[in-house]
Amino acid sequence: MHKVWLLFDPRRTLVALFTFLFILALLIHFILLSTDRFNWLEGPKANKQANAITLALPHLPA
Repeated sequence: MHKVWLLFDPRRTLVALFTFLFILALLIHFILLSTDRFNWLEGPKANKQANAITLALPHLPA
């Protein structure tokens, strides 16, 4: 394994690895934020069809 580090500079390799992992983590989090189920900032969106049904119900006289 030590011969691998003779081919690559350890400092540049680790910086490149951590940069790649950080960008990958950001990408995964933004993908999850774009979904309805895993969006932890806004929460699940209300179902538009359910709102339309509730708005379409007639009001009963009191």
